[in-house]
Amino acid sequence: MVTTQQKYLEKFINYLSVEKNSSPLTEINYQKDINCFYDFLNQRFNGKFDLAEIGSLDIRAYLAELNQKQYARRTIARRISSLRSFYKYLVRENCIEYNPFSKVKTPKLAKRLPVFLEETEINELLDMPEKTHLGMRDRAALELLYATGCRVSELVGLTMEKIDLGNRYVLLLGKGNKERIVPLVRTCCKALADYCSKSRKTIMGKYNTPNHNFLFVNSRGGVLTDRSVRRILDKYLSMLAIHKNVSPHTIRHTFATHLLEHGADLRAVQELLGHANLSTTQIYTHVSTERIASVYQKNHPRA
Repeated sequence: MVTTQQKYLEKFINYLSVEKNSSPLTEINYQKDINCFYDFLNQRFNGKFDLAEIGSLDIRAYLAELNQKQYARRTIARRISSLRSFYKYLVRENCIEYNPFSKVKTPKLAKRLPVFLEETEINELLDMPEKTHLGMRDRAALELLYATGCRVSELVGLTMEKIDLGNRYVLLLGKGNKERIVPLVRTCCKALADYCSKSRKTIMGKYNTPNHNFLFVNSRGGVLTDRSVRRILDKYLSMLAIHKNVSPHTIRHTFATHLLEHGADLRAVQELLGHANLSTTQIYTHVSTERIASVYQKNHPRA
């Protein structure tokens, strides 16, 4: 039998999907966070609870349990945020009268500056792939990551008609199904042209892969996955012996950092990255400031 509380959760997840255009991963995370709270309430009230009757004492007890179990501050902050959004939705839908999480303070988090590659490192990385069919694919994928700052999900979801090499731009589909046009540099266009004309059809034809329109293919002609992109990147990183925790998202950070270091406008970088809020992009200004301070300390005679 489906309880009222479960129905509330199902409606909320449906709201995220239909009205907010949230990604499947976002929906999974919300569902996980809310179910963890439900588990706590089931234990606290012997399986019978009403979300409308949950108050500050119950929330304090929940947060105390999370702290006792030594959850990371970032995890606790995310759970509070998820539950605050959930209750806000329930108030909007007149399921309950007030949001008990509205006055709950989120734990302060230490700012983690994004890891990025130096210009010499990214240039060495882009020069690594050989001129084999898979090597040309790898070069095209890495060039596109750095040329556009796209997310790995945007890269593997890219279809052929979204690339215009003649006018040098790509149409990326970001979070919330929002599209944005991003220019392409000449080296990226060259790598993509070589891959499309010399490699893609050959790789697909070798294994008689059913025709599909996705730009990047795996070694057997199927659609490249985000895990495969990570493996491709790891392969070349191990050859270069770069001792940093580098992922495909690191190249996105590298793209933004290098643009700002070369004088790009913050608003322009926001648009290129597809950030909804400028505050999300501002983290890269902190990176640039730290670099300036580091250079000053190392080079000023009296520093």
